[in-house]
Amino acid sequence: MTSTQDSLEHIKIVIEAFKNAGYDYVTIQGSDFHFPHGEVRTLKTRSLNEGGVIKNHKDFENYKWPDPDLFDYSRLEKLKSYLPDGMKFIVYGPCGVLENVIQLVGYDSLCYMIYEDPDLVQDIFDAVGSRLVRYYEICAAYDTVGALISNDDWGFKTQTMLSPEHMRKYVFPWHKKIVETIHKFGKPAILHSCGNLEEVMEDVIVDMGYDAKHSFEDAIMPVEEAYDRWGGRIAILGGIDVDFVCRASIDEIKQRCRAMLEKTKDRGGYALGTGNSVPEYVPQEKYFAMISVALEG
Repeated sequence: MTSTQDSLEHIKIVIEAFKNAGYDYVTIQGSDFHFPHGEVRTLKTRSLNEGGVIKNHKDFENYKWPDPDLFDYSRLEKLKSYLPDGMKFIVYGPCGVLENVIQLVGYDSLCYMIYEDPDLVQDIFDAVGSRLVRYYEICAAYDTVGALISNDDWGFKTQTMLSPEHMRKYVFPWHKKIVETIHKFGKPAILHSCGNLEEVMEDVIVDMGYDAKHSFEDAIMPVEEAYDRWGGRIAILGGIDVDFVCRASIDEIKQRCRAMLEKTKDRGGYALGTGNSVPEYVPQEKYFAMISVALEG
């Protein structure tokens, strides 16, 4: 098991790496708070149906629901002296509302449960959502934290994981409370969510009130189009598609990045970056070509 000191030393290395790459923030989880679930095999892909531990009301009652207040958040204070001037933490969660429910129930099982036992579904979402609200409330209070990300993948290439109606019933109310909690501390709330969210972007912007949205894929909607549609109402983050970064030439990457910065320079509300998280197979020279454009000015 990793000791607290080992964990702090690892985060110090991450801080240094972010600084050397030119960032003015570093992403971090506020504590080890999480929702335990069953084993999930992680190969080149992973199943959303493995690891479920709640199938009925008895399982729900017997599940040892974690208390976010019992976890150690001191890293957000202890590492303050290691943050370079002008750098802040951006805190992310232990997955999001929908992702955690899917991990606890299983995706197929959740779809059946919505129709067979909607009261149990509501109980599970409430149990997860309320604890995530408290997690963000604790993290947002630290002055080392500049913004907070709710990382919750909602969809896939063509649509949301649940119908928009069910997303609005079970998932979105808790995200609205997460945003309200973060805003209570005067800090921006960022949504990271993969998938096709076109049908629910008005919910994201108007109802939930997120300040920024991350995760864009060319196969769903290129970031240039997303910025044209929603820029000015919500900040657009990243969007240089990971597949593009892998396959394009260095010159093509720089050209697209420069064009995106030129497109957004007068309106603002954009930060250059990849469309999704940077996996290990992205060629380093391609990644550095992208960020070099942001550092040119």
